[in-house]
Amino acid sequence: MSDQNYRNLDECSAGDCDSKPDVSDGGIDPVIQGEPFTSYFDEKIQIPEDEVHSWFSFRKLWAFTGPGFLMSIAYLDPGNIESDLQSGSVAGFKLLWVLLTATIIGLLLQRLAARLGVVTGLHLAEVCNRQYPKVPRIILWLMVELAIIGSDMQEVIGSAIAINLLSVGIIPLWGGVLITIADTFFFLFLDKYGLRKLEAFFGFLIAIMAVTFGYEYVRVRPDQGKLLKGMFFPYCEGCGPAQLEQAVGIVGAVIMPHNMYLHSALVKSRDVNRSNKKEVREANKYFFIESSIALFLSFLINVFVVAVFAEAFFGKTNMEVSTQCFNQSSSGQGALFPNNTDPLKVDIYKGGVVLGCYFGPAALYIWAVGILAAGQSSTMTGTYSGQFVMEGFLNLKWSRFARVVLTRSIAITPTLLVAIFQDVEHLTGMNDFLNVLQSLQLPFALIPILTFTSLRSVMSDFANGLFFKIAGGILILIVCCINIYFVVVYVSSLGHVGFYVGAAILSVVYLCFVGYLTWQCLVALGLKFLECGQTVSIHQIRLAEDYADSSITY
Repeated sequence: MSDQNYRNLDECSAGDCDSKPDVSDGGIDPVIQGEPFTSYFDEKIQIPEDEVHSWFSFRKLWAFTGPGFLMSIAYLDPGNIESDLQSGSVAGFKLLWVLLTATIIGLLLQRLAARLGVVTGLHLAEVCNRQYPKVPRIILWLMVELAIIGSDMQEVIGSAIAINLLSVGIIPLWGGVLITIADTFFFLFLDKYGLRKLEAFFGFLIAIMAVTFGYEYVRVRPDQGKLLKGMFFPYCEGCGPAQLEQAVGIVGAVIMPHNMYLHSALVKSRDVNRSNKKEVREANKYFFIESSIALFLSFLINVFVVAVFAEAFFGKTNMEVSTQCFNQSSSGQGALFPNNTDPLKVDIYKGGVVLGCYFGPAALYIWAVGILAAGQSSTMTGTYSGQFVMEGFLNLKWSRFARVVLTRSIAITPTLLVAIFQDVEHLTGMNDFLNVLQSLQLPFALIPILTFTSLRSVMSDFANGLFFKIAGGILILIVCCINIYFVVVYVSSLGHVGFYVGAAILSVVYLCFVGYLTWQCLVALGLKFLECGQTVSIHQIRLAEDYADSSITY
């Protein structure tokens, strides 16, 4: 990604050129003139002035509060909750340090996404649309859409299970799946009442999760010494393959690919003068503080879930749980667990059941309320992510209704079929496949975000420094390798030669495309000897658009 294009732009912006820059080379299709991209939120939140508190102002922090909490919901979706409870039941408190590390890595990556949106005024999908040639751009869009649909399926599963538990089985799983169609459309109309009210509603759902899972934490009363040791001492004494796979699953569940696209767009809802470096720097600071607070709260909620199942169910066998459920319940829920001495395996459905068996019906219903809040909030943010991605990659403006119909129809169909013709075991078992699907898509968010935030030509004075280029590259490499290992383990467990052959063929295509994105990223990180020709920059295309509107200046 040559800087020569940017030097030419500087000369043109100084008035040395009379003609528009040529944006036709490089294979990138410029967006339609006169049709600028619009944020999903039409409303802009004004940032108050505070002359008294120049370095830090709570008034300004409150104005910037919102995008980070919406982003943090992806760290609390049903897939994450299931990963948490399985971590506790399989490894006790020993993997809490993995959860902490994954959350910190997630925060650093979200910082990059927010900075991209603030500095450029474009979100990640829009930047990809302007930066990559047509074919890679379409492939990238399809991969991100797959991640969003996979996440949406997990949220549908979580909500359907919660509704089934709350209705004491009266509403079947397939009925819960159908209900999620109606409630999603209902919640989407909330943004008509203003952005701040919508953000407050999401905050309310997070509060419900904190209260419900916090209740389970207080009710179970985990050992605080073991909890702190597991959180701050990276060890896993006596761990085997099962615990290793669970650790890998934690990383895959926490760091979500579509969340990078979401966060980079949400920050556009604040009115920041991007021509003023002081305002941009201030926005970056407050967004990072807000994101840190939001992810800290999401981390605490995840810890609640891990600690509850680590304290109450780590080391338990199926026979012990089955006996307890038969003694405490007349509904036959003990039949969910085989009468053998194998270690207990739980999911979000069985997790609620065992809590009810050991701690009473209140624990079960409160658990179900928390899962329902997680599913509903995640469904909303997934819909927003889909809107941003479609608008950014394709410059295609769809109504909210049409967008939800498309995504939800694709997510509902396989989920509904499994709910009708199979049991809850198969429905919750889909989460493993969906986690693998999203793990595969992770490079298609992390590599572009590092690429564009490392280009000084794109980010100006806010580009990544040498340390963050190296550290960011290493972190992304580690995360991607962990997730690829997770995929390999999953495919190996299928035990069929046909799956192996299919996976091998897809792997070649997959690795070729990841290699292309990595090549672009390495050039952006400063390895100019890898550069083959020049590519059109984001600033070049934007400047071409700005010539058509003399009211915009740089």
